[in-house]
Amino acid sequence: MTFELVLVGFGHVAQRFVTLLEQQRSSLAETYGIETIIVGVATRRHGRTASPRGVDTDALMEKNASATVVPGTPPSPASTKKFVAEIAARTTAAAEGRLVVVETTTLDVTCGQPAIDHALGALECGAHVVTANKGPVAFAYDTLAAAASRAGRRFLFEGAVMDGIPIFNLVRETLPAVQVVGFRGVVNSTTNYILTAMEEGQGFEEALSDMRAAGIAEADASLDVDGWDAAAKTAALANVLLDARLTPHTVERRGISADSGRDAAEARSRGRRLKLVARASRENGRVTARVSPEALAEDDLLAGLEGQQNALVLHTDLLGELAIVQLGGGLTQTAYALLSDLITIARGDSGRARPGRP
Repeated sequence: MTFELVLVGFGHVAQRFVTLLEQQRSSLAETYGIETIIVGVATRRHGRTASPRGVDTDALMEKNASATVVPGTPPSPASTKKFVAEIAARTTAAAEGRLVVVETTTLDVTCGQPAIDHALGALECGAHVVTANKGPVAFAYDTLAAAASRAGRRFLFEGAVMDGIPIFNLVRETLPAVQVVGFRGVVNSTTNYILTAMEEGQGFEEALSDMRAAGIAEADASLDVDGWDAAAKTAALANVLLDARLTPHTVERRGISADSGRDAAEARSRGRRLKLVARASRENGRVTARVSPEALAEDDLLAGLEGQQNALVLHTDLLGELAIVQLGGGLTQTAYALLSDLITIARGDSGRARPGRP
């Protein structure tokens, strides 16, 4: 099967996805029967371009690196939807279930736009959607899941939480007849690194600068340290796994600051570790969620996470607690999540999800 891909957003994650496709080209063809051609690219800063014979992504990456504007009209959210619809209209790929929109624009924590509109527009014109953006899942999961069902297409988002670690796939594919009733985890690498560094005497700003230099911290670092990134991930997890109706704004939230260094050192002196913990649970039919610093016992799995490590503990009705730990993350892992979602589509999974499942 030859998938025609439209990339909405062409930053670091999308570019790594493009190179990963090339690196895995032979394996994808031999193992999964997948061929890919990128027929369109739309970005906020550099315009949009399309070609049924394939966009020259190497040239686009060179233009991005040199800050040269990609030829074309700088798109608004509405024009991006139109751009995708025009591509869908002039190819048989949409009708045949081979058109995939890969949405990697940055998170807008206020409302999840324009990513939600990008995804909805793509589904409405017959394209599958895969995204690494937390916004659509955190703000509009029900709407987009329903649109995907109506269209007979997939809306997948494995890269939205913990990079390429298979949280959503784990539940959807390997836990039949199991209900997730809650979860807790450390899901933001920047804050975990900062807390770990401050335990060892490093300053807050110095530790944050390390994360900026590594390209891990969000462009607006307040999304990390104020807990917004973790709140968006918590809402996304709760909406999918607990059938909640949350947004980042309905998640109780408290982040970290320079003062947290004192708290981290004090907790360590008592044999505990300070971590920014995301948690949610369902009780009496109501889902509650929060993100806040917690002083955890040293033998707690989450307490042992160092530096940029993350982990999520799922509370289930039949299997008790299940944990998955991420020892390292980055662009390759996030790009892999997009690739994983593409393979899920190629496998022809029905997409008939149980309630509370992606």
